Amino acid sequence: MSLDEQFNAAAEKAKTFTKRPTDDELLELYALFKQATVGDNNTSKPGILDLKGKAKWESWNKQKGKSQDAAKQEYVAFVEKLAASYL
Repeated sequence: MSLDEQFNAAAEKAKTFTKRPTDDELLELYALFKQATVGDNNTSKPGILDLKGKAKWESWNKQKGKSQDAAKQEYVAFVEKLAASYL
């Protein structure tokens, strides 16, 4: 199975979690997904009142410089780790 196939399968698996991961885990999933699919964050930082958007932006921005393939591998591994607790 190619890395892209593994990544897509992990993204589908994450949607089937029966329990909600913690906010930190969700931010990590989001950041790795965005880094894997878009690459480095090149959007402007959300305003101070947009707390959710700001948290997501900062989480994604921490992944800056990581290759898309490395982010895909980390995402797949992280989903597998979370699946043990949330499926």
